Amino acid sequence: MTRLLRTLLLFPLLCWAGALWASPLVIDVRTPAEYAQGHIEGAQQIDYQTVTDRLTQQQLDKSTPITLYCRSGRRAELARQALQAAGFSQVENLGSLQQAAQQLAQPIIP
Repeated sequence: MTRLLRTLLLFPLLCWAGALWASPLVIDVRTPAEYAQGHIEGAQQIDYQTVTDRLTQQQLDKSTPITLYCRSGRRAELARQALQAAGFSQVENLGSLQQAAQQLAQPIIP
């Protein structure tokens, strides 16, 4: 019984801790043409004007860590605000492509 109780008490804590260290969803909110010129390896391209609708349609858990970037950080900030207004709780604007690549320690690929 003690083992079961310990498991029941620790499971939510382990799930929460796992979510903290989960790799974020990396989204490039630039245009497809900009994305084609170079992007962070593994990043999804979703235009900043449609990112909220797309992630909502995908039924993404609203506590999923999401990182955004664009050319200068302006569009990523607009997308961050829209996602937070839609209830996404862990959204971060990493700024420009170069800043995001540096912060994520990921290469920029063509």
